Amino acid sequence: MKRSFEVYMPPSAPPQIPTVQDVAIAAGVSTATVSRCLNEKQKVSLKTRERVMEAVERLGYTPNFNARAMAAKRSHTIGAIIPTMENAIFARGLQAFQETLHQLGYNLLVSSSAYQPKLEAEQIRELVARGAEGLLLIGYERDQAIYDYLDRRSIPTVLAWASSPDKAYPFVGFDNKAAMRGLADKVIEMGHRRIGVISGVIAGNDRAAGRLAGIKESWQSHGFDIENLAIIETPYDIEGGGKAFEKLMAADLKPTVIMCGNDVLATGAISKAREMGLGVPHDVSVTGFDDIELARCVWPPLTTVHVPHRQMGREAANALIDLIEKRSTNISRELDVSIVMRGSLVGL
Repeated sequence: MKRSFEVYMPPSAPPQIPTVQDVAIAAGVSTATVSRCLNEKQKVSLKTRERVMEAVERLGYTPNFNARAMAAKRSHTIGAIIPTMENAIFARGLQAFQETLHQLGYNLLVSSSAYQPKLEAEQIRELVARGAEGLLLIGYERDQAIYDYLDRRSIPTVLAWASSPDKAYPFVGFDNKAAMRGLADKVIEMGHRRIGVISGVIAGNDRAAGRLAGIKESWQSHGFDIENLAIIETPYDIEGGGKAFEKLMAADLKPTVIMCGNDVLATGAISKAREMGLGVPHDVSVTGFDDIELARCVWPPLTTVHVPHRQMGREAANALIDLIEKRSTNISRELDVSIVMRGSLVGL
C-alpha cells in the first residue's frame, strides 16, 4: 500500500522593505543627509543629492510620509480647486504652480468643481481634512461661510485669476474688468458700432462678470445705449460658443464683431462662422480672452487679452508658501495683462 506524503513548505518571508538606514549605508552618508535630500534638497550639494537619489532608486525606497507628517505635524501638501479640467484655461498656470511647489518641497492635490459652488465647498473641506496646509482658489465669488470656515481653521489661502485689493483675502491675479474694457475700447476705436458678446455664465463667476462689466462700461463711456449691446451667456466650451454665435448672427442687424469671454468660446464662434459660410474677419471679427495656445492655433489667429498664466502660477505658489511659513503677510500681486492683436479683428 502506497502512502502519500505532503511536504510542508514554510511560508516565504515577506520581502524586506528598505529603510532610510539602508539608503544612508548605500550612499555612504548619514540618515540626516538622506532626510535633507528628500525634504530640503536645496541644503545639500548636487553631487551628494545625486548619490543619495541613485541609492533611493536602486533600493526602491519610499519615505513614510504619513509617519513623517504625524511626527512633524506637517503634511507639506497644498490643495488647489479649479473650476474645470475640460479645457486649457487653467492648465498653464496650474503647471507653473505645481512646479514651484515641488521646488519648495511641497506636494499638490487638485480638485475640479465644475463651476458648482456646493461641490467646491465640499472639496475645500475634504482637502483640509486630508491635511492641506494651504489652498489655492480661483476668484472671490463664494459663500461667506466658506471663508469663515477657513478662518476658523487658520488655513492660508491665496486667490488667483482675479484681483480685489479691497477684500481681505490675498490674491495673485489681474483685473478682469479693466482688462476686457481695454479690449472693448480698442474694438470701438477701430470703428465697430454693432457688438455681440458671448459671455461665460456670470452667476457664481466673478471673472466672467468682471469681463462682461468691462465691455458694458466701455460701451457706455463711448455714449452708446446699453440696450443695444447683444449679450448671450453660455458655458465655457466650444459648442456653447458656436451656438451663441449662430444666435447673434441671426439678428436682422448683425454684429460686426463678436467679443468672447475667453479663447475657447471664441474658437467655437470661428468654427461656427466657417460652418455658416462666413469669413472671419471680413464678414465678422471675433475676439477672445486669455491667450492660451488655442488662440494661436485657430485660423485666423485670435486677437485676445494675454494673461501671464505661468507667472501667476509661480507667484501664487511663492505667496502661499510665504503665508504658510509665516515669512510675509503682504503677498497680494496684481499682474499686468496686454492686448494681442492678431488676424481675427479688423477695423471698419
